[in-house]
Amino acid sequence: MKFGKYLEERKAELPPEYAAHSIDYTQLKTLLKSTVYQHSIRADPPAHVALAQVMSTRLASLQSAETGFLNALEADIQRASAFFDQESQRLASLLKDDSQPLPLLQRILTLERFVFLNYTGITKILKKNDRHSGLCLSEPCLRRVATLPLVRAEELSKLKQTVMERLSQQQQVQPHDLLLAPASPAMMRSRSQQKLVPSSVLPPTLVGPNQKVLVSMAGPHGTDIIGAVLECLARHPCDINDCMLSRLYHNVTFGVLITLRSDNVAIFRDLADAAQKWDAALTFDVPDTQALEPSVRHHQETQDQVKPKSANEEVTEIYLPPSLEEAPYSGRIKYAASILNQNGIQPAFLNGWTQLCLKYRISVEKLSRLNKDGTILSCADFRLSIPNTVDMNKLRTDLFELSAQNLTDIALQPDDVFRKNKRLVVFDMDSTLIQQEVIDEIARYAGVVDQVAAITEAAMNGEIDFKESLRRRVALLNGTSVSVIDKVKQVLTFTEGARFLCRALKKLGFKLAVISGGFIPLANYVKAELGLDYAFANQLKVSWDGLTLTGETVGPIVDGIRKAELLDVIAQAEGVTPEQVIAVGDGANDLWMLNKAGLGIAFNAKPRVQEQAPSRINQKSLKYVLTLLGYSEQDMEQLHSSY
Repeated sequence: MKFGKYLEERKAELPPEYAAHSIDYTQLKTLLKSTVYQHSIRADPPAHVALAQVMSTRLASLQSAETGFLNALEADIQRASAFFDQESQRLASLLKDDSQPLPLLQRILTLERFVFLNYTGITKILKKNDRHSGLCLSEPCLRRVATLPLVRAEELSKLKQTVMERLSQQQQVQPHDLLLAPASPAMMRSRSQQKLVPSSVLPPTLVGPNQKVLVSMAGPHGTDIIGAVLECLARHPCDINDCMLSRLYHNVTFGVLITLRSDNVAIFRDLADAAQKWDAALTFDVPDTQALEPSVRHHQETQDQVKPKSANEEVTEIYLPPSLEEAPYSGRIKYAASILNQNGIQPAFLNGWTQLCLKYRISVEKLSRLNKDGTILSCADFRLSIPNTVDMNKLRTDLFELSAQNLTDIALQPDDVFRKNKRLVVFDMDSTLIQQEVIDEIARYAGVVDQVAAITEAAMNGEIDFKESLRRRVALLNGTSVSVIDKVKQVLTFTEGARFLCRALKKLGFKLAVISGGFIPLANYVKAELGLDYAFANQLKVSWDGLTLTGETVGPIVDGIRKAELLDVIAQAEGVTPEQVIAVGDGANDLWMLNKAGLGIAFNAKPRVQEQAPSRINQKSLKYVLTLLGYSEQDMEQLHSSY
């Protein structure tokens, strides 16, 4: 609902004389459109005309238009302020009639609502003027408004408290109960004498303000700004629903969503004074959904009593954001996107990334830098809100193309409880934890490296079934000395970051496993070197005297399907779900376990594997697995120093 409609509906709830003396928001908005907007200095100037000439002409016209608008606004403000002053004095004179405190309290509450609606309308129309004219007049204008009786309403607050005390004495209830009384004709029980008191003592549409307001203060004095806002809130009756802080160097923005327990707008005057003291910018806003909330509350209170609607009756669902960090949209799913490029994330990529977000109507809710300060941006974590109607397969295809074009990794995963609670990491071995393919190294000593390497490459690209490729390669090793295994151990090179990653994960409480299409003696060696908990691989058959390889394997072949099955076995043994598992591999035979795990990462994988994998890392170091979990480089340094 637009604010103008909201304001008019709320004004209609006021007595006619109150509504007649309120500001005319609709007329002021019409005046802005017909005069100020067309002379805005924010509009792009014609390229063939000098900028100074354009601005000079527009400012001259804008001066006249702004003068007319401000005069009209001033007249409305003076009318509302004069009525408030007159009405508050009249109500104060009625206090002498001790026998009628209830009607007086009703009038006071109505007058408070009159003040709040007018002050909110003034703020909204000034913000609209700022936005369309290009001038920043809200702050000085609101400071001026804050000096008027309309805002300096301390006497009215004192009057309300006195009336509430008298009413509570008459009806033997606490003053606070009067503002908490339900707006239905039900009865409430007095605390003192258990007497039933009508709960309709207050006007049904105005009982308990329950007005939500979003307050934001921004400036260069971080903690002082937070303290200034909270000090003002502490002096006025309100509840804090949510708060949020963002910092850019020394500049801080502190936002608070509050529910007013009184419509006395003196809270905004105090906030304005505090903002001026700390050289801060102050904004406050009534959320657009505010006007819809009464119907939501009414539905919640009466849903058990309301008859079911017929099929042809329209039911409108109203969505309210659960927190300030949530995008104010319904039908969306939260995702995390980790952006990686160890050589630096380039503006061209970020532009393409942003355009892709716009294409799919993806909202960026939060952006965090994960690499160290003082260095080029190379790692960032995005929190996204993605419409649940998006074709995720098409989105992932577009992300892969953008990633490949810019040599920058994009790892997209649901931003849910399982992202923060991974418990098991399963690694492939060859070209993942180590830089070599072990069967190629054995073949090198056997003198058949070229034949084996060709079959290995075809298998990794998915051109040959893994079981068949393994059978062919192992057959070429027939007659090779078993001692070759120890020689291969001596030349194995661990991937950059492998030792650090495994130690860090163990420090964080993870269980680690290697599931390899290679061979168990070398998998056990890697397990021991990296401190892993499990190792699974193929077993080579040896001759009866134990001296040579026979060119065969023993037991089940660890192919892609078997890898996924072993992942399940380990997860069940550790009592974790597949969503809590991370799988890292590079070959086509790893795709089964990559897609089985909650987070599957193709590490420097073959092109076909990257296309089909859920996520990918194409950086040199395995440490970036931690990045996909949201850990920063500072976190990694802390983990490293704690060994």
